[in-house]
Order: sequence, then structure tokens, then C-alpha cells
Amino acid sequence: MMELTDYDTIRDVLARHGFHFSKSLGQNFLTAAWVPERIAEEAGLDEDTGVLEIGPGIGCLTAELSRRAGKVLAVELDRKLMPVLEETLSGCGNTEVLFGDVLKQDLPALAREYFPGMRAVVCANLPYNVTGPVLTRLLEAECFETVTVMVQREVARRICADPGTPEYSAFTVLCAWHCRREILFDVGPECFVPRPRVTSSVIRLTRLAERPARVTDEALFFRVVRAAFGQRRKTLENALAAGFPELPKAALADAVRQSGTCPGIRGEMLGINDFAQISDCIRGVLHR
Repeated sequence: MMELTDYDTIRDVLARHGFHFSKSLGQNFLTAAWVPERIAEEAGLDEDTGVLEIGPGIGCLTAELSRRAGKVLAVELDRKLMPVLEETLSGCGNTEVLFGDVLKQDLPALAREYFPGMRAVVCANLPYNVTGPVLTRLLEAECFETVTVMVQREVARRICADPGTPEYSAFTVLCAWHCRREILFDVGPECFVPRPRVTSSVIRLTRLAERPARVTDEALFFRVVRAAFGQRRKTLENALAAGFPELPKAALADAVRQSGTCPGIRGEMLGINDFAQISDCIRGVLHR
């Protein structure tokens, strides 16, 4: 098996197939063997596990996943990597590569097709330029038990932030709604080629068995969250007025008070239970 984190090996394989890095696709290949090994270990794989990998690159993490899991499906956008992956993954009999845009895939259907009767998980070194949209799709698919991925460190901190901190955001609330969040370890820029300008972090998201709060209307709940963070320097009352232009500002303020929250607070100070209560009270105003 090739040493797919060795710089000379990477250079030779890519040169052999005339491959050049694409900055627009966020391509950075790992050159530290301990990183893909630890990512795969943290994913907790066994022969009954099916793994979806996104953006396999040259295949160094893919090979580690193949050693541990029952089945690996790697989705790669860049078709120029096809001959590269055919060579580097030639010994991985339990691995398939699907060329296409993961954002356009029916993820539950993929899990059913490729991992029948298996525990489905995600493990990947995510391209930095699509981290948010990809994680959103993975969480909303609700078919993966865990998502263990490498992202920019600032994104990891945003995902795992607490209310009242600068990193706390609507995306934090989305992630907390679906899963338990953990930052596992950091990976420095010296572990990649080309070398990125940022430090990365590996996180694990574990799907929750049930929602962390009860709401009557989940879509409305997230509309409230988006409005609260849409103008985060404004008070909750003013932020909601911008997000719900069809409702009188006074009615929104009354709904917030009814939920037990002060309209003068900023949305970034609120937790999931607060947003849940506010959304149910606003629902009452909308349905009068």
C-alpha cells in the first residue's frame, strides 16, 4: 500500500496523472500520517459500519477508513482525481468512489443503497469552502449516527459555542438541535500541502435520539433563530421585527414577554429552550 501522506509520493502520483491543485475546490492534501489515522480511530468504525467520505483527495483518509469499516463510499467532485484514486485505492476492495456533488445527492438514499443493514456514519476532511452547506445537509438527512470531520478551527468553535460567546450563531443552534458536539483535536497548517493559512480542528457530531426542546413548528423555530442572529447587534425585539415584517412590533414584544424573555436582550444570549418558547408564543400570534 502506498504511503499517501508522504510528500514525495503525493508529488509523484499527481505528476503521473497530470493533476494540479484547485484553490476553488479547497484542495489541501494531508502530509502527516498520524492525522488520518487518528480521524479514523475517533470515528469508532468496525465491520458493521458504512462510511460516507466527502472529498477523498488522494485517498489517505479513505485508505484508513477502508482498513477499519465494512464499507466506504467516497464522494468526490473533481473528476480529474479519477485516475489518481483508481491507482491509490486499488487495494481497497470495500471502497467505492462516486464522482459528483455531494450537495446534489439524496443522502438517505445513498445510505440505504450502499450501507444496507449497517450503521451509517460520515468521516471526512471537508473542503473548507463548503463546510457549512455540507454539514447542514448531513445533519438534516438524519441518517448518520455520527459525523467526524475536519473543519477550520474557527468553524469548529462556532459549532461548539455556548450562548453569550462571540462564536455563538444560528449555525450553532442548528447543530445543537441535531447532535452532541465535541472538538477532538487540532491539526496545524504544516500537516498539509498546499499549506493552508488556518489551523484545522477535528470534530465529532453525534446524532441526538430526540430533540433538545419541544416546539410546535420546527420551521418557525428556525425562522426565529435566523431572525435573532440576522442583526445580532440589535435587541431581540428589533431583530424579530426585521425577521417578521408581517407582525406588529408590539405584538412580537408581547410574545417574547409571554415566553418569559426580555425583549431588550440580544438573541446571542438565548439558548435552545428560550428560542423554543419564543417560537411557540409567536406561533400563537400568527394564528390569531
